Parts: sequence; structure tokens; C-alpha cells
Amino acid sequence: MFESAEIDHRLSKSEYEAIVPELRDQLLAAQRLLDEQRDKAIVIVVGGVDGAGKGDTINLLQSWLDPRRVRVHGISAPTDEERSRPEYYRFWRRLPPKGTIGVFFGSWHSAPIVQHVLGQLQRTEMDTALERVRHFEKMLSDEGVVLLKLWFHLGKEQQRKRLKKLESKESTRWRVTEQDWKNFKRYDAFADVSARALRETSTEYAPWIIVPGNEPRYRHVTVGRALLAALATPPRTQGTSPTPLRPVEPADDLHVLDTLDLTRRITKKAYEKELEQLQGRLNLAMRSKKFQHRSLVAVFEGWDAAGKGGAIRRITSALDARTYQVVSIAAPSEEERAQPYLWRFFRHVPRHGKAAIFDRSWYGRVLVERVEGFCTPDDWMRAYAEINDFEEQLVESGTVVVKFWLHISEEEQLRRFEARGDTSFKRHKLTDEDWRNREKRVAYTHAVTDLVDRTSTELAPWTLVEAEDKLFARIKVLRTVVSAVEA
Repeated sequence: MFESAEIDHRLSKSEYEAIVPELRDQLLAAQRLLDEQRDKAIVIVVGGVDGAGKGDTINLLQSWLDPRRVRVHGISAPTDEERSRPEYYRFWRRLPPKGTIGVFFGSWHSAPIVQHVLGQLQRTEMDTALERVRHFEKMLSDEGVVLLKLWFHLGKEQQRKRLKKLESKESTRWRVTEQDWKNFKRYDAFADVSARALRETSTEYAPWIIVPGNEPRYRHVTVGRALLAALATPPRTQGTSPTPLRPVEPADDLHVLDTLDLTRRITKKAYEKELEQLQGRLNLAMRSKKFQHRSLVAVFEGWDAAGKGGAIRRITSALDARTYQVVSIAAPSEEERAQPYLWRFFRHVPRHGKAAIFDRSWYGRVLVERVEGFCTPDDWMRAYAEINDFEEQLVESGTVVVKFWLHISEEEQLRRFEARGDTSFKRHKLTDEDWRNREKRVAYTHAVTDLVDRTSTELAPWTLVEAEDKLFARIKVLRTVVSAVEA
């Protein structure tokens, strides 16, 4: 895969000076257009061999561009904070908004390559890691990110000479570390594993570009032209990939919500007794030493007026206010619309020892956005797989994920709406949108059935809560949370 990069590509000084002025003008013009249109973001992934000129080239590229719209991230070993969250959290939080360019020195590809070479990752585990890379990059592409993946390459003898040359000059000696020479001793192993990783993750929407690292002028022009092509690339639009099949509606019109027994009740006395016991158990479980290596994510979805807020308050009243965050999800802000859909949820993922409770969640894409037509069918159909992958990452990082749908009948919802309208301190809870949503209950029922079918996994199952009786619903929610955390 690297054979062409080991050819001695060169540009003379005169050739270079003839090319660069026009190239710089074109890059600046394309960058201004990117800022004006804001229909995509550019993510530049920088990988490759030590000593191949990665830093020099990106530094020069920044000097050719408007640096105010470029952010460079050096990705090294994860911090303690990052280790206490899902693996991809540290990449999500650094993604550039639309209209800007983000540069990643090291990326989501780096860890699988290094760990496999060092014997910390088996072949099957690396296959799984590379599959996740493909999923992540496809999601970015589908969300309007143009990926420019640059692999800077040197042959083994080229690398040895390059490191020696850098070491021989006092002004560049600092660039060569002991770790660089350790990596050089494993050159063959790194080359084999890297070639395989690049083959596995070079796709039509995110191909790798191999950059010969031996001669600076050739390298700089190659990267400049590659970025110019990326800036000219339109964001991926619907129709560039096969349209996924929509879910099939049940022939008998019976949905999973229809199977719930809404007559279930609990007495006030039994409720108060069990509430106190469950809250005590939850508090102890969250304070335990073992939980300091875990975190909790609780997701609440359900019909308007189904009692989500009341159930959430029964959880939070058992906890130290310093250990949890309640995240209320409304329409995305301008900042959030400039990022891939899941970005605004990744930013709230709790670190170990903490909890995040989502009042509405990432399921908005397959509920509200689907029913109201705020996104295309392709968008909400691919969201099921993206959500499952997101929740899998949460669980793998030590997060306990519990998900609740609170269900009430149409008649009970109407009664609660009318009661809210008659109560001064509850009137603000009732909006015109709540009434509009009632008119689309059938469409929402179809959407809920699909989300349960497609996202209730063994790692993050849904709990459907019969919420006609608020006391029963609160106890069922607490029992589920306590059992999950204690387990």
C-alpha cells in the first residue's frame, strides 16, 4: 500500500514557487466560502510515520489559511477524565462546527494500531475497533462532515535517515524522542498493521491519502491540493447511498404499548414505605466504592404529562446534588445544529462516579423529528444504528444505562392536560405543542414501537412503565434504577 510513497517524489524550488501563490489564493477563497455557506465541516486526520513531516506540513498549512477558522488538536494518551467516559468522547468534544476546519494529530485510528503492535489487542479485537471506526466516519459523513485523512509515509531507511538528520542539528534535536527510536525498532510491525488498518478504513466517503514524507516541497503541495479538493467537495446528501428499508407496520395494528396493563396501582401507604427503602438503597449504591468506577445514564421518554418530571425528582431527591445532572432536551441551539446530531448528547456524558438524567434524549430523532418531518427518512432510519453504537460505547466505558418510556392512555392524558390548565402553578407546563402532539398520537405510537424493536438491546434495554397511576410508575422506575446500579 505504501510503495508509491517510497518513490523519491520531488519538486524543484522554482516549481514550488510557481505553484504556491495560486494555491494559497485558492485555499483562502475556498475557506471563505466554507465560512459563508456553513453547510459542512472539514476534519483533517493526520497519521503516519515519525519524522515524515506531519507537524511541519500542518504548521505551514495553517499559515496559508485564516487561522481563526482552524482548530488543531493533538491527540495523545487519554486523560483521567477521558478514561472515565466512552472511548470516543474525546473526539466528539473536539469536532469542528460547520463552516470550520478541525485538525486531529492522531485520531480514532491510532489506538487500535498501537495496541495491536504492542500485543495489547488481539486480531479479533482490532477488527471490532476498525468496524467502529467505519461506523463513526460514516456517521460523520452523513452529518455533513468532509473527512480528509492524510497518512504521511517514509520507508524504513528513509525514516532512519530522517531521524538521524533531525538529531544531528541542535535546532531540531528536540523533535526526536526516545519513543521515536523505540517505534523505529518496530517499524516492520507498525507498517504491516498500519497498512491493514488503512485498507480496512479507506472508504468511498473517507478515503486515505498517502503523502510521501521524504521531500518537503512535494509534501506541502500534495497536502495543500488535497485540502483544496476537500473544501470543494459538497457534503454528502441523501441519495448518495442506498435508501434503507422502512420498518413494516404490524398487520393487526397491535403495538407494544397496547400490551401494557394500565390498571396497575399501588396504595399511598405501600408507596411511601417502598419509596423510602428504594431511595436509601439508591443513595448507598451510588456512594459505594465500586460505583466510583461506574456512571449512570437514565433516559426518560414518554407521552406529554406522563409523569417524567415526577419520576425524575424521586431519583434526584435520593442523591447528593453534586453527583448528578438533569439534562432537559429541547430544540437544538444554533451551536448544536452546526454539529453532528449526537454531539449535544456526548457532551453531557457523565464521568465515573456521576449520573446524568435525560428528560427527553437522543431518541428525539426517531420520535419528534421523524413524526414532524424535521429530518429525512434516511436520517431517522440510520439513527437506530448510530444510537445503538452510542449506547454500546457508554456501557463499555462502565456506564449503567436505563431507559424508560412512560405510557398513559389518551383519556388520562386529556384529564391531566385539563388539570394543568386549571392549576396556576402548573399552567406553564401546558403548551400549544402538547395539544398538537395529541393529534399525532397514532404516528407517535408507530414510532415508539419501532424504537423499542430496534434499540432495546441486551446492553441497554427499554423499560416500559405503566404510568396511569403516578405512584406505581415512580416505584417501578426506582426499582429498575436501583436494581441496575446494584447489579
